[in-house]
Amino acid sequence: MLDCAEGTQMQLRRCRVRFTKLSHVFITHLHGDHCFGLIGMISTFGLLGRTATLHVHAPKELGPELERQIAFFTHDLGFAVEFHPVDTTSKAVIYEDRSVAVETIPLQHRMPCCGYLIREKSLLPHIRREMLDFYHIPVSQVNNIKNGADWTTPEGEFVANSRLVKPADQPRSYAYCSDTRYIPTLHEQLQGVNTLYHESTYGDDMLPNAEKYCHSTARQAAMVARDAGVGKLLLGHYSSRYEDESVLLQQAKEIFENTYLTNEMDVIDV
Repeated sequence: MLDCAEGTQMQLRRCRVRFTKLSHVFITHLHGDHCFGLIGMISTFGLLGRTATLHVHAPKELGPELERQIAFFTHDLGFAVEFHPVDTTSKAVIYEDRSVAVETIPLQHRMPCCGYLIREKSLLPHIRREMLDFYHIPVSQVNNIKNGADWTTPEGEFVANSRLVKPADQPRSYAYCSDTRYIPTLHEQLQGVNTLYHESTYGDDMLPNAEKYCHSTARQAAMVARDAGVGKLLLGHYSSRYEDESVLLQQAKEIFENTYLTNEMDVIDV
């Protein structure tokens, strides 16, 4: 989960996401609209009988406060909350497993803040089922072949691995850049990302406010997407002064055509 605002539990239920599926929460910064839902969610997990450890990755300042809140609001929680302090000023891999790696993206806001870049690890090639059937290769050998093994038939015929597999899908990547002023060099950290979420609080008419409050305009978000050569750009974090966010979309599309507005409950193919 990226950030945990008020209402998170309600949205999880609306999305029919099982609470037990969640194991890691990544907080970008300590403004309420990005972290006020965390302690409530932790409390609910305890009431539901959770036993698995919940990992929270966030700026180091949250650690002592989260510990106080857990001690004050929860009793016999039943599971561990493991806090991982994040250095928001440097680019580093802070989590990885067999499938993905999560890397910090230093941002510039009114307080320490970073985004997160999630990269899928290289995938294994696809098995050519017709070749397995033709050579009567047992299912027990599928993983070996995916990992590069050749095959020799009982009659001694050698079958190269390249004939048994098809190329793997290209690994996907998603960058989440929450609250930040426009950073002209940010694109250097986002080269070739499949999907970029970049805050777009204001339109061109409110550029002075964007600079004053360390936010970005939709046009500036599009400039980052264009310069990084990303696949698609997602806009969000709109100022409430815009009753119709289509003006933000229009301004961004003038710079980067493959841009979309995000809305609650959207499901987006990375």
